Amino acid sequence: MQTTPHDVLLVVDVQNDFCPGGALAVPEGDAVIPVIHRVAPLFHHVILTQDWHPEGHTSFASSYGTRKPFEQVELSYGPQTLWPDHCIQGTPGAEFHPALHLPQAELILRKGFRPHVDSYSAFFENDHTTPTGLDGYLRERGFRRVFLAGLAYDYCVHYSAIDARRAGFETVVLRDGCRAIDLAASEARIRADFAEAGVLESTSGQLSRPTPEP
Repeated sequence: MQTTPHDVLLVVDVQNDFCPGGALAVPEGDAVIPVIHRVAPLFHHVILTQDWHPEGHTSFASSYGTRKPFEQVELSYGPQTLWPDHCIQGTPGAEFHPALHLPQAELILRKGFRPHVDSYSAFFENDHTTPTGLDGYLRERGFRRVFLAGLAYDYCVHYSAIDARRAGFETVVLRDGCRAIDLAASEARIRADFAEAGVLESTSGQLSRPTPEP
């Protein structure tokens, strides 16, 4: 699969709190970093997303007294999984992993900063109606295809990929560039969702840059 100048690599939430030792660590979360570094030079354009929660966010179990992480509550926009406090604005946990080195990234899109709605997708808050502005940015820039890697495969990568496809972009998830939380065997369900939505899955080894014409 060859990349083109109309493609963008979307690197999702490679932050300290989602990596080993973090508040909401994804198993082997830091293993995505070498893969991302390997594929990034194949792209003319790179965008990063960053979870950016205020203290006391509505998705934190600690905001509900007796509730525990990974329980579900019903909020105004539907069911919400409750999480440990994570990626709080200005804390070390919210920072990008120190091994991640993508100085060529053209945009850092912060999400989840609204206190009363969570945001898995890079395109919409969890109410599925409040946009982040990424759709318009990609269209203004003339991008046609979105490749995704990062954390976590079954949450923020999943929702971002589905929304990218619904917005009309060709969408490819680099499976070896992602790791999953895998609550309740969610990985199999995610693959079915991708197939239904028309999201393709590939690996870093299948990517190449077009050979320059002589």
